[in-house]
Amino acid sequence: MQLIAGLAPVPETCRGGVVAIGNFDGVHRGHQTLLAVAAEEGARLGCPWGVMSFEPHPRSFFRPDEPVFRLTPQALKARLVGALGAAFTAVLDFDKALSDLSPEDFVRLHLVERMGVRHVVMGYDFHFGKGRKGSPATMTELGAKFGFGVTIVDQVTDEGDQHSPFSSSNIRQALRHGYVTAAARDLGYHWTVLGEVVRGDQRGRTIGFPTLNIVLGKGADPFRGIYAVRVRDALTPGAEVWSGAGYFGDRPTFDTGRTFLEVYLIGFDGDLYGRQLFVEFIDLIRPDKRFASIDELVTQMKADCAAAMTRLEAVQADDPVAALPLGRLQAEGMI
Repeated sequence: MQLIAGLAPVPETCRGGVVAIGNFDGVHRGHQTLLAVAAEEGARLGCPWGVMSFEPHPRSFFRPDEPVFRLTPQALKARLVGALGAAFTAVLDFDKALSDLSPEDFVRLHLVERMGVRHVVMGYDFHFGKGRKGSPATMTELGAKFGFGVTIVDQVTDEGDQHSPFSSSNIRQALRHGYVTAAARDLGYHWTVLGEVVRGDQRGRTIGFPTLNIVLGKGADPFRGIYAVRVRDALTPGAEVWSGAGYFGDRPTFDTGRTFLEVYLIGFDGDLYGRQLFVEFIDLIRPDKRFASIDELVTQMKADCAAAMTRLEAVQADDPVAALPLGRLQAEGMI
């Protein structure tokens, strides 16, 4: 997949195609439906299709003091979109210049002149241009003016009337409460962190549980606790899968005052510093808590590892998302 960053020249192979436009944080099942529409339109027109998104998240630009809990930072979003078959991802810098463009100027400059777009696909609730004045109706009118087609995708829900529409906000809330199975159902794959292993304070080694430390982006706010996780090398398709117990929290027993993502790989003995890893959150084991002693903590960690293995074995036998497109690719180690 071709990545087109900022105002970089657009390769001719990516021009004249279908563009799905939006933030696509999470690339959840609603987004996946929209991208499937773009893929179908690309096949019908015999042209490439891809995605146009924005960095930073527009909310971060307008409210910089309120970091957004990003479900899929750009690197992971691109991996997911590419796995669904997109030929390109165009990432526009969301800055003052972009935010000041009128809806028509945005379409003319970025879709017509730069991308030579033949068709645009967008969600029913996506707005663009200065003051968010550009609506789906606006895009349809501008498509008629500039000579490209437009498809507006309505809200997408699961089968049945009791399920609310798939939404990034709902998924964030589920993860904040530790409902990782519910989040996986809406995402269509197990929520995943992509990050580099960095050196920590080596505290885990002193108590017999050496952990991998991964830095999360600002605003990341899942439930503080212990999780059953699966871990893979992100740069090697089909790489070995390691079972683990993941920890997200502030280490209350040690009064660190900092937030951590730590993963203990069960039965693994090796050096992964500097490696890019996927950490898939499969299930919540328990909330974070303070322990009266290190011995009590170690005893609990042994129980957590046993619980993690039980949960991982159960999901391997009956994975709730394995039949969905990204869930299947994740299970096969392709993303």
